[in-house]
Amino acid sequence: MAKNLDVILLFDFYGEMLTKKQQDFIGYYYNDDLSLAEIAENEGITRQGVRDAIKRAEAQLYDFEKHLGLYERFTQINSGLDEIRELTSLIDEINKRTLLSREINDATARISALTQMLR
Repeated sequence: MAKNLDVILLFDFYGEMLTKKQQDFIGYYYNDDLSLAEIAENEGITRQGVRDAIKRAEAQLYDFEKHLGLYERFTQINSGLDEIRELTSLIDEINKRTLLSREINDATARISALTQMLR
């Protein structure tokens, strides 16, 4: 079973919506880097049982994202904040080369501070 980075990110967003056992299995497998056999031995179940539980949990995480879209929205917001920061820097550079307006300088400083706070 190949480990999927998306599952780790989705687990950060939706992990609390899984059962305690599912949280444990995903945590052991993805965060603690335990093998299916190690988890099975520690939990007293079969390797196949662990695999099935992890696969069900992964499917639920993807389903949560499909319906709620929190991770996608998060990445869109971060992308937008990056673009705002880049444009603010550009405006600030142009202002320093041409007008040297204190109001523009103050506004770009405030926008930069807000984007940093929203991260």
